[in-house]
Formats: sequence, C-alpha cells, structure tokens
Amino acid sequence: MARYTGPKVKIGRKFNQPILGENKALQKKAYPPGMHGRNRKRKASEYSVQLSEKQKVKYIYGVLERQFAKTFDRASRKQGITGENLLKFLEARLDNTVYRLGVATTRRGARQLVLHKHILVNGELVNIPSYSLKPGDVVSVREKSKALEVIADSLSVRGGKRFSWLEWDTAQLTGKFVSYPQRDEIPEPIQEQLIVELYSK
Repeated sequence: MARYTGPKVKIGRKFNQPILGENKALQKKAYPPGMHGRNRKRKASEYSVQLSEKQKVKYIYGVLERQFAKTFDRASRKQGITGENLLKFLEARLDNTVYRLGVATTRRGARQLVLHKHILVNGELVNIPSYSLKPGDVVSVREKSKALEVIADSLSVRGGKRFSWLEWDTAQLTGKFVSYPQRDEIPEPIQEQLIVELYSK
C-alpha cells in the first residue's frame, strides 16, 4: 500500500471509524463506500478481519507496509506483549509525537512539518517522520518556524490537549517524550491482538 493521499471520507467509511480525522459522512452513511456498499452482507473471514485491522493501523499512523513489518519485527523481539510494544513504537514516531503535542492538527500535517525541517530533536534538525524517539528526547519547533501560522492555529484549535507520556512547554514550544505510553493511555480504537494473530500465521 502506497501512502494514501485520497479522500479521508472514503477511508472513514471503509472502517466505519473516523480514521483520518472528523468524518461527518459516517453519521449519514454508516456503510462501506462504493456502489455495493449497502448490499455487503457476507460474513467476514477471520483473515479478513485481521488484515483489515492491520490496514486500519497503517492508515491511522501513515505507515507503509515495509515500515510496519519492521516495526512489528522490532516489537516481537522486545520483551513484553508484542501488540502493546507495536503501538508503543508507533506512538514514538516523530511525526506522531508532533501531532500528539498539538503542533499539528493531523498526523499528515505533522509529517509535513517534519519533512519541511521545522522540527528539532534534542536541538538537532530531524526531517525523518519515522524517526523513533526514546524516553528523554526533547522535541521542539525550530526558532525560525515558531511564527508559522499553521503551528499557532493548531495549538489554539487543539486547546493544549496533553498526554501523560509527554510534557509540553507552551512558552518555548518545546515538548519532551517522557516515556513510552501504557496501552490504556493510547486512545486509538485498535485491536492489536488481531494483528499479532495475522503475523503469527
């Protein structure tokens, strides 16, 4: 799956969840997109359900297949519950952390900020969205970029929503990745065990 750049509404309806942000169409059309969306009454197979969950997570975090497979392999080798490790590593991505800190309104927007060299990690410029943060890493907005309207708008719109594994200094536009989040702290509607079962076949 190449990186998705199509309509957000279509993906939201495919999974019946606002995967890529608010999706008002779900309230009007609670069935899959396409001319046969209303008539799909087949019972999904176990494999289909597992694959769908993996695809959903890839859409949520904006991860390609090869990146996802590498992240899963890393999670499976780390001590602990594989599914939870997978989500922790995805949450530790730089683009996701920029989004969680409120610097961007969407993960797509956060990815663009990173690619356009507006973000620093421990004082060094990093323009790799998949860069994996470690506990203690400091993420900040580049000095020249602090006046960007898109960042100011995002911080005002998101109302300073914060997460327990992150710290944020509004005055300095600086955040800290304190620790990997616990599973119950991650708000995304994901059944990670289905993904583990898929890869175990």
